[in-house]
Amino acid sequence: MLTLSSMTLKCTEITQKIEEFISEQVDNAGLYGAVVAVSGGIDSAVTLSLTARALGPERVRAVTMPERDITPKRDITDVMQLVTSLNVTCDTVEITPVMDVMREILPLYDASRRVEFGNLKARTRMIFSYHYANSLNSMVMGSSNRTEWLTGYFTKHGDGGVDLMPIADLYKNQVKQLAKYLEVPENIIKKPPSAGFWRGQTDEGELGISYDTLDLILYGVDSGMTADEISEDLKLERAVVQGVFDRVRRNEHKRRLPLILRLRKSHS
Repeated sequence: MLTLSSMTLKCTEITQKIEEFISEQVDNAGLYGAVVAVSGGIDSAVTLSLTARALGPERVRAVTMPERDITPKRDITDVMQLVTSLNVTCDTVEITPVMDVMREILPLYDASRRVEFGNLKARTRMIFSYHYANSLNSMVMGSSNRTEWLTGYFTKHGDGGVDLMPIADLYKNQVKQLAKYLEVPENIIKKPPSAGFWRGQTDEGELGISYDTLDLILYGVDSGMTADEISEDLKLERAVVQGVFDRVRRNEHKRRLPLILRLRKSHS
């Protein structure tokens, strides 16, 4: 039976594994530290906390990139509270001027296509993150979780454009468990998740399904269950479950490197 309790983490063990992963990857690359883009949401808060524990706060730079009139003031306040508690240096880079220029110069810009313009925001933040990483001899940490990763709920070459994804094998519910273990501020844990593409946007509103239900469906997918089996187990309409299956399949291209057509003959 699919239940959230079956997804309970051994937080101490998982935390240690993630910290070792971060430390080993940064050291093996011969780099000094890590850059984490923080939004005020739970995923980036957990990622920053784990990275600071793994490398030490002096080797971590947090960067928050708000947009005027879009980013809630609460998010900025939450970021500052978090980085202060972790003793991590945080820079604030306002992306509004860049977005204003894009609105003016992009030939196909259409204000009604909010997701497409939101993707430009995510890619702009990726550019700034790598500016910091290059300047500070650091890696860029990603904050995507497994729920987002499987459903494609991230921007290709945006928040998906990173060097490491320390929590991408954890479902959203498991990220919450880890956040509590790491003592992430409660106001961040309880905040409705949002990509911040427009005012009032929420992840669950855009996905059309709650994260808990989505996690359970994906847990069933990962366990090898069919859509019919998951539908029966969770007492959900089959169309809802099949919609998740279809979304995972459609977004396969976002989870892999570009495909290369092999034209040369093999010498084997």
